[in-house]
Amino acid sequence: MSYDVAINKSWEDLIKLNPPKSLSVKLLDDEYSVDITVKKILSLSCNIPAKDFTAIIILHYLASFLKGLPPVAGEWLTFREFSGIEGYYDAFKIRCIDPIIRRGIKNKNEDYARVVDAFAGVPVLVKFWKGDDEFSPDANIYFDKSITGIFCTEDIIVLGGLVAAKL
Repeated sequence: MSYDVAINKSWEDLIKLNPPKSLSVKLLDDEYSVDITVKKILSLSCNIPAKDFTAIIILHYLASFLKGLPPVAGEWLTFREFSGIEGYYDAFKIRCIDPIIRRGIKNKNEDYARVVDAFAGVPVLVKFWKGDDEFSPDANIYFDKSITGIFCTEDIIVLGGLVAAKL
């Protein structure tokens, strides 16, 4: 799947905001350098270019950041509680929830909850329930309500997948 159109549009949208020539942004446990002049995003921990879907979400975050992020609302919502997600939940479950359940079953024998700062000003809450004789293991990802002022639905799915992969 080619992300060329989305990447080019994301760069154009960011450049219209007259950002500094170079920026850095922390995404989960990695820091990325963003070179506006050559349109390159480099993972500083691995010294490799960001994957296309990661580059897009970084560019969208930076555009929102430069415009002014909405304040964290302190209200957690599941993906299903956002409006306009019709038709997206199955993809979200497959890319985000199912990996947490698999990892939780394999690595944890207890319920847990963890808040991670995906980006500065973008907290994400992950919960895992180990299950018992009556209920299968389950998990969910909660986003602060403010995320809809930063990312579109597709970006929220990508971010959920990135969070799930880092647990």
